[in-house]
Amino acid sequence: QVPLVESGGGLVQAGGSLRLSCAGAGRSFSNSGMGWFRQAPGKEREFVAAISRSGDLRYYADSVKGRFTISRDNAKNTVYLQMNSLKPEDTAIYYCAARDGLPISRAPVNNDFWGQGTQVTVSS
Repeated sequence: QVPLVESGGGLVQAGGSLRLSCAGAGRSFSNSGMGWFRQAPGKEREFVAAISRSGDLRYYADSVKGRFTISRDNAKNTVYLQMNSLKPEDTAIYYCAARDGLPISRAPVNNDFWGQGTQVTVSS
């Protein structure tokens, strides 16, 4: 069973918005740092945003700061990524990640759980 399931991706015009969701499956992630990463064709997976276990601390990549907002609802075992003012360079597969008992690491290899990803395509 895939531990994290992303949804909400799609095709949107530049300047538009999307809201991604990531639902935990089979176990609670309330004690896990959670985050979002993305991977564009031919590029390495990169950090996008992270949120602490309680939701009071949030971190963003410089490229998305001011446009994207990460949030979580531990009662629903779900983390969200609200993406506004989308640009063509935001086009990528977006992945949800979790790290038990610790903040999300910006280095993907250090995180414990991953979803299968959801495609976001921004047209110019």
